[in-house]
Amino acid sequence: MAEKGKVLERKVFYAGVKVFKEGDSGDRAYLIQDGQVEITKNGLVLATLGKGELFGEMALVDDQPRMATATALTDVSVVIIGRDSFREKLAKADPFIRGLLNIFVRNIRNLTR
Repeated sequence: MAEKGKVLERKVFYAGVKVFKEGDSGDRAYLIQDGQVEITKNGLVLATLGKGELFGEMALVDDQPRMATATALTDVSVVIIGRDSFREKLAKADPFIRGLLNIFVRNIRNLTR
């Protein structure tokens, strides 16, 4: 349930539009409500994501530039999760879980270099 006074920001990206590019700074993550997004790095497809999946979150965890490019394969509707909202939720998480998340993100970035 959404907190009183907080409105979820939604956006539509049309097929073929880049949501973000590798190297961009990241201040938001995206939760797919409908459609598909392709994640690529150096022309290689890393993942195809669909309804209910989250992308763009790594930049919120470690404040590093985007490690890949996200492109709408179809028209995609997303809920935008801003940095502040993400950080609020993360701050409430168990410190062990926060530590694991940082390790996972670092390892993923190292694997894709």
